[in-house]
Amino acid sequence: MTVTFPLVLVLGVVAWAAIKFLGIRMWAALVIALFGFWLAHTFLAPAVESGTRTGVHLANGKHI
Repeated sequence: MTVTFPLVLVLGVVAWAAIKFLGIRMWAALVIALFGFWLAHTFLAPAVESGTRTGVHLANGKHI
């Protein structure tokens, strides 16, 4: 799955804002990030990728 830079930037800003303003601790954010890397190597990875693509297409107003 190819993720464009702006999507990565938006997710990074959301993560920073969650840590800064919502009081999420850094270790919790790191655990969640590590879980994401682990999840990418399981049988659920295609479903997550498909859901992400669908969400991006819907946000951009494109029909699948």
